Amino acid sequence: MGDVLRRERLAQERTLKDVADAARISMPYLSELERGRKEASSEVLAAAARALGLGLTDLLSLAQDELTRLAQVRPARRRTPSSPRHDGMCLAADARQTLAAGRFRPSRAVGSAPRRPFRTPPLRAP
Repeated sequence: MGDVLRRERLAQERTLKDVADAARISMPYLSELERGRKEASSEVLAAAARALGLGLTDLLSLAQDELTRLAQVRPARRRTPSSPRHDGMCLAADARQTLAAGRFRPSRAVGSAPRRPFRTPPLRAP
């Protein structure tokens, strides 16, 4: 998914900052999405797609085309029990199912919920 976002952004000759601002997500987060280091929710993907002038279905179709092309170029590898299941296809499939079922409801704020601060438990005397 990140490769598709980056390719579309560069094709439009736009900066990370420009697209991140338009999508209302942080620039470092968008950069991590593009590099495949983070997985985005469907809301974040929809916001990034809109910032690039695409619909979420357009973005998912482009990602599906890319995955299909890569599957044809590279021979399939067997997964070993220790290899990760994290290949990006699950996200595209989940988002496509969410759209098809009509369950996608974008929220006002895009991104994850704020984290609660970590509190260290008090020390007990022995």
